[in-house]
Amino acid sequence: MEDLLDLLKQDDWRIIDQSVSALYISALQSFGMDDTLCASVGGGLAPATARSWVHDKTVVLGIQDTKLPHLQEGIQYLREQGYDVIVRNSGGLAVVLDEGVLNITLVFPENEKGIDINRGYDAMWMLIKEMFADFSAEIEAKEIVRSYCPGSYDLSIGDQKFAGISQRRLRKGVAVQIYLCVDGSGSERAALIKEFYSIGKRQAETKFTYPDVDPDVMASLSELLNTELSIQDVMLRFLRALKNVSGRISAGQLTAEEVPMFKSYYERVAERNEKILG
Repeated sequence: MEDLLDLLKQDDWRIIDQSVSALYISALQSFGMDDTLCASVGGGLAPATARSWVHDKTVVLGIQDTKLPHLQEGIQYLREQGYDVIVRNSGGLAVVLDEGVLNITLVFPENEKGIDINRGYDAMWMLIKEMFADFSAEIEAKEIVRSYCPGSYDLSIGDQKFAGISQRRLRKGVAVQIYLCVDGSGSERAALIKEFYSIGKRQAETKFTYPDVDPDVMASLSELLNTELSIQDVMLRFLRALKNVSGRISAGQLTAEEVPMFKSYYERVAERNEKILG
């Protein structure tokens, strides 16, 4: 526990809040942004940085999803449902973003000893538990097998998943990312991804194993806690929790040094998407 507190207890946290502004930009920019922050924080150009972001209806595919035998038909289905489709520059599988899903990225500098991968995951899990400590519900970290993008650090209440955690490491920076389904229907989001895989895979034999999604194993925090929560409610909880377990927090934006870095990283992400999706 103390080890995790040390990771969260940075002398200074810069907060970049895009929980409203990112609704009007492509989610590709968020992945370019996180790579920029990894490089700048890892290189000592900026303090530890926490970024919040919310995007309009977007399905983010993992590299493995691009190997689906009928990928283009699956993408066409998602677009017909009103979703933009992008591919992130890291592992994992398809996830849903919309105005009821809050994403948080914590970017740490990796010091001489390094940051063990589980330590990064555990620090985020601990922060989320702190955010909702006033509720009696137990937040567990374990794989929810039939969820979309299942992983060993799925966060759930009563075996219903509401969040997934991932990591990105670049140039001595570590970005721990989480998506939190705050409100809306978790099962409807899951049903969307279930149909995407049904169309994209059909009955074909595939090298990779894709999840057999069960919409009933996914829900939003509002559903699970039986409380109407908004993105703004959860943002306030996040800021309070980070302040409680760390040092100083202050609002910030990209620095003059980081702006050209972002342009470069965003272009890489955009070019990769163009090659994969056309």
